[in-house]
Amino acid sequence: MASTPAPTLPASRLWIRNPLAAFTANALDASGGIVVSGGLIAEVLAAGQVPSAPCQESFDAGNHVLLPGLINTHHHFYQTLTRAWAPVANAPLFPWLQHLYPVWARLTPRDLELATKVALAELLLSGCTTAADHHYLFPDGLEDAIDIEVRVVRELGMRATLTRGSMTWGEDDGGLPPQSTVQPADVILADSERLIREYHQRGDGADIQIALAPCSPFSVTKEIMAETAVLAERHDVRLHTHLAETLDEEAFCRERFGLRTVEYLESVGWLGGRTWLGHGIHFDDAEIALLGAAGTAVAHCPTSNMRLASGTARVLELEDAGVPVGLGVDGSASNDASNLILEARQALYLQRLRYGAQVPVERALGWATRGSAAALGRPDLGQLAPGMQADLALFRTDELRFSGSHDPVAALLLCAADRADRVMVGGAWRVVDGRIPGLDIAGLIAEHSAAARRLLNG
Repeated sequence: MASTPAPTLPASRLWIRNPLAAFTANALDASGGIVVSGGLIAEVLAAGQVPSAPCQESFDAGNHVLLPGLINTHHHFYQTLTRAWAPVANAPLFPWLQHLYPVWARLTPRDLELATKVALAELLLSGCTTAADHHYLFPDGLEDAIDIEVRVVRELGMRATLTRGSMTWGEDDGGLPPQSTVQPADVILADSERLIREYHQRGDGADIQIALAPCSPFSVTKEIMAETAVLAERHDVRLHTHLAETLDEEAFCRERFGLRTVEYLESVGWLGGRTWLGHGIHFDDAEIALLGAAGTAVAHCPTSNMRLASGTARVLELEDAGVPVGLGVDGSASNDASNLILEARQALYLQRLRYGAQVPVERALGWATRGSAAALGRPDLGQLAPGMQADLALFRTDELRFSGSHDPVAALLLCAADRADRVMVGGAWRVVDGRIPGLDIAGLIAEHSAAARRLLNG
């Protein structure tokens, strides 16, 4: 006699109810809260509304500001080991890189694991649920760098776009990186295909996605840029690189290629909707129009750009031209933090210096949520709306820094919120009462700090 299949039980429903305030990154009103079911947002409730069906659980968010999970579009996780290093504390980009490349060339697998865990934990505690990392260092012994990052992302229960970076132009060829950090093109392309095959998830709800990311115009050849674009199109994955970060880079492109940066991008087949660019500062009006028409996105990195005195991206003009703009904390050796809610504050203030005090708080929060989701090609993230992934960040405003504040959403940036109280990824709480359950932060700091000292001491 055939057994009777077990009945399918309805997904448990959680009502996160009546938040102190909510930012939805769209026109919806979530002042009554949201309902989470099956890892998705099932309902968004206006004030006075109640769920359309019973909820098995509820969370009183009356002391919390509710946001979509923040999304980081540009980082270098390994750089948490070289924060605030005196020899580069006052250096612009090219000298900064020339001092640090030999240090980074000594990275071990355990170093990278610790650095990645510190970066992701710091991001998670700041309300970030999805992070893009640009890893381009594969010295001997670190060939499996992306595999290491995948394991740490899964351990912390976050989402990530991990980019298989590359460098092919070493010092011997007129580039900046040491020869020990460059790889042959065939090795890069073969490993890129392996990573896509083993880890890349497609569609809504993906936890791990792979993108391809030659480092920069001054560290890779035109040939590897063009071959990587072909590979990305063949496998339908995204492309990422640094571009137009400094005037030195602009001068390098003119001297080496006879082209400005966007002309160079177009010449190697990268000007299109699958590409997002780190920094994107030094574009003229015509280049902004080209990027907008192509749908090429920009990761705005205000703190790093200020720290290295690289310049100020023309974010409002980029957006108005049709360029998707997200936020990135950039590497933790040029920020020197991995805190995305603070990055949104910096973005607001830096753009107000360029465009005036009328740049809204909500626009800066939009860059950290909906804009960042668009930059990474994730239409399922970055908003509070039915059918979106239940990736959420909840902040309290009862600390001393908020005393006397009136608008809870504005207070997050204007009063410098720096730590989320609760963070959810795919319907699962990953931060509870300001802590990551199961993670020994003190032990991580001790081991990570020891690794940093060893790395800098050679």
